[in-house]
Amino acid sequence: MTKRHSAKEKISRRLSVNLWGRAKSPMNDSDAGGPGQHGANRRRKISDYGTQLHAKQKLKGYYGNIGERQFRRYYQEAARRKGDTGENLVGLLERRLDTVIYRMKFVPTVFAARQFVSHGHIKVNGKRVNISSYLVKEGDTIEIKEKSRELPLVLEAAESSERDVPGYLEVDSKGRKGRFTRTPILGDVPYPVKMEPNLVVEFYSR
Repeated sequence: MTKRHSAKEKISRRLSVNLWGRAKSPMNDSDAGGPGQHGANRRRKISDYGTQLHAKQKLKGYYGNIGERQFRRYYQEAARRKGDTGENLVGLLERRLDTVIYRMKFVPTVFAARQFVSHGHIKVNGKRVNISSYLVKEGDTIEIKEKSRELPLVLEAAESSERDVPGYLEVDSKGRKGRFTRTPILGDVPYPVKMEPNLVVEFYSR
């Protein structure tokens, strides 16, 4: 097991969920528990604070275990905007470039997406962008550089049947390009587990 895969599964085990809905996740085993020797025995009533913290860690972890400082900035920006803060938070996270190429099935995992962007394989509106947290806008065109379109990672993702492309994206799978048509709301996002951004808002607004 690679270090990256090990770290990813540790996140799922700590949160006690198959966070990305992977068919081979150890969390599909009913006996799986938290990391460590006594992980499976950690069963106790969780406080309101604990419930809110768990919701935050789950959302952070899903998007590649975003750092706390950056995640808090997303919350602050979501709170500053008009409308529901939880919905705004999800919209911002779904606009991240690494999230978009993961949703478009250009890469197999959110962790691979971050690395793929940072290595310069992605163009936005014809220009190379190597910042994984770059926020795409509605109508932006995202594509894999021509020289990178047949990389094993890309072919693996394209052939995977684990995920479908959500309705707020248009994708030309053969051309390895797509368009971000609109910012989604919570109900549009194909999370494999229940996400509760309202609890994340409660956590930060305490």
